Amino acid sequence: QVQLVESGGGSVQAGGSLRLSCAASGRIFSIDAMHWYRQAPGKQRERVALITTGGSTGYADFVKGRFTISRDNAKNTVYLQMNSLKPEDTAVYYCYANVKTTAYTIRDYWGQGTQVTVSS
Repeated sequence: QVQLVESGGGSVQAGGSLRLSCAASGRIFSIDAMHWYRQAPGKQRERVALITTGGSTGYADFVKGRFTISRDNAKNTVYLQMNSLKPEDTAVYYCYANVKTTAYTIRDYWGQGTQVTVSS
């Protein structure tokens, strides 16, 4: 079994910054892509950013230039640095990872989510 545990959420004023972390643990052979998603009340979950094993990244248009995703493969951890936060960034942020539990088996896992609240 694999667990993803997020941390770093909280409350901040508009224009502020937060750094989210997500650490994977358990039966891990390797981790392919790692992602951050978010879900605001009454809205569908949407992908914010992703990063491959090799470090290639992709961002949703609504966070480009403000958020940066990174990862530490040795620690099985992904980060999301969020700058210039806006009230519309308020959401529960989820970590999502494509994990190989053996050389031949890949499964997808979600974290439990961490709340980010941005006040105006």
